[in-house]
Amino acid sequence: MSVTNGMSGTKSTWRNWAGNITARPVREVSPASVEELSEAVRRAAEDGLRVKAVGSGHSFTATAATDGLLVRPDLLTGIRDIDRRAGRVTVEAGTPLKRLNVALAREGLSLTNMGDIMEQTVAGATSTGTHGTGRDSASIAAQITALELVTADGSVLTCSAKGTAEEAALFAAARIGLGALGIVSAITFAVEPVFLLTAREEPMAFDRVTDEFDSHVAENEHFEFYWFPHTGNCNTKRNNRSAGPAAPPSPVAGWIEDEFLSNGLFQVACSLGRAVPATIPAVARVSSRALSARTYTDTAYKVFTSPRRVRFMEMEYALPREAAVGALREVKATVERSDLRISFPVEVRTAPADDITLSTASGRDTAYIAVHMYRGTPYQAYFTAVERIMTAHGGRPHWGKVHTRDAEYLADVYPRFGEFTALRDRLDPERRFGNDYLRRVLGA
Repeated sequence: MSVTNGMSGTKSTWRNWAGNITARPVREVSPASVEELSEAVRRAAEDGLRVKAVGSGHSFTATAATDGLLVRPDLLTGIRDIDRRAGRVTVEAGTPLKRLNVALAREGLSLTNMGDIMEQTVAGATSTGTHGTGRDSASIAAQITALELVTADGSVLTCSAKGTAEEAALFAAARIGLGALGIVSAITFAVEPVFLLTAREEPMAFDRVTDEFDSHVAENEHFEFYWFPHTGNCNTKRNNRSAGPAAPPSPVAGWIEDEFLSNGLFQVACSLGRAVPATIPAVARVSSRALSARTYTDTAYKVFTSPRRVRFMEMEYALPREAAVGALREVKATVERSDLRISFPVEVRTAPADDITLSTASGRDTAYIAVHMYRGTPYQAYFTAVERIMTAHGGRPHWGKVHTRDAEYLADVYPRFGEFTALRDRLDPERRFGNDYLRRVLGA
């Protein structure tokens, strides 16, 4: 186990991907096994240190920040076991989703659904509720069938839906546990034979896509769209399973769309907008027409995900699906009657109801509305205005993205909130895994 401590007075500083969260732990560890992780947690308890594990830092909240022991899962990586007959794969918690997807494809296997990036670790992504879009298939956490967890006293627990009542309750909560119940050391996912998706990307007018939203969701396995503020333009993406053959974008066409336009030129546009906000509406009108329609077929994870090199701040809310179009129209009206200048598109996705205690889709069919601002651009006024709309519709904030909600609000929009906090009281009464963010969203 690699150990670094700050006893010399030179504490290392941890920063998240967006750069808005920093932490200065007194000690860092990189355990190479669940046994070493368990021992590190026990030692931290003896020394009176709080403990948090970090992944790739893609959360915009301080979920993983700590002033005590910071656990880096860099050595807890790789596939631990494959059960082809059961369609199960057990993977170490620190494994990046990118490496997992490549390894699964090599074995002829695949996750059923993915988010739109794959830089996160499996534990970081699932613990904060990372999701993609899907008519029938839900978040990455919803694909978990069992997990292994190191609790506050160093005990190693395993749980699944098929265990005892106590294990099943832990499983229902720990799949999206916010790091509040313990440190996830391994995850078992349901997997299926590798499959192809055909992606159809198409520009579409805002009024049309919102009028036809329900039919697009019903007719496609995976539907999402992006609205460009200051315009009436959207870009839609429909992903559906395909018998093949694979027909990925050519290297040149893929580079032009995914790197030059979506990252390189977009970076320039955002930088210009940050320097001269008055140019943003005109740039938005041009950029919203830059991406043309295209259709391609490729391995699922290559269709689900895309590179995201332009850094930003993000807030996302989960709404009852039937409220999404009305809420989005309110956002559009708010932007149009304000002095706000928004260079990033607004993203809309969906997910079916699931049974995870603190999932943003817990118990209800859900639509997600995500707003972004280029890093370094003031975002508070925009996010505050959007958050006011989202909360009026009973919105649930994404656990890893910017929001201002507290335990009182969250207890009202999550019917099973009390189940989670009661379990936390039992597993971590001394708040070994606590921090200021968890105190705000879960209570003392």
